[in-house]
Amino acid sequence: MSAPEIETLIALLSKLPTLGPRSARRAVLHLLNRKESQFVPLIAALQEVADKIKPCAVCGNMDTSDPCSICRDERRGKAQICVVQDVADLWALERAGMYRGRYHVLGGVLSALDGVGPDELKIPALVERVAAGGIAEIILALPATIEGQTTAHYVADKLADFPVQISTLSRGVPMGGELDYLDDGTLQLAFSARKKIGG
Repeated sequence: MSAPEIETLIALLSKLPTLGPRSARRAVLHLLNRKESQFVPLIAALQEVADKIKPCAVCGNMDTSDPCSICRDERRGKAQICVVQDVADLWALERAGMYRGRYHVLGGVLSALDGVGPDELKIPALVERVAAGGIAEIILALPATIEGQTTAHYVADKLADFPVQISTLSRGVPMGGELDYLDDGTLQLAFSARKKIGG
């Protein structure tokens, strides 16, 4: 048995994606054995992120400023909004470097099993952005899952009365694929080959 403080840290780390109890225990031991070189700097970095990072009120990205640096960048196109499930997908598209427009993070996808309905997502905020004018295209970069596609169709229906083109990612994104796990080349192909939804 470890000290209660260590057990608490292991329990908290084990809740992170891809880390179970065994991996969390190994990570904690690794950090404890490298206290000055890794553990203390990690604590400082975590505290700084907790203090300074906030969600962007416009798009939902995480940044030190609100609006975020992407929304404030005048060099980026204002006529396109790329709709993504979460911030990880936004970061994946930015990492690939082929999109220079604006974003909108929904905060999830529709899922009856998980109790996620339209009210839990930032769909009304997207509709408001489109209603304000100046948007020519909405790119639905949602997961190629049943939930992702259901969400894409729901969003397309909500925007049907606005004079905007609605497109979705095409080839290269496998059924069930999550954007954050795709390589940059696959993302670029899917993005450049996006297809129009509806009329």
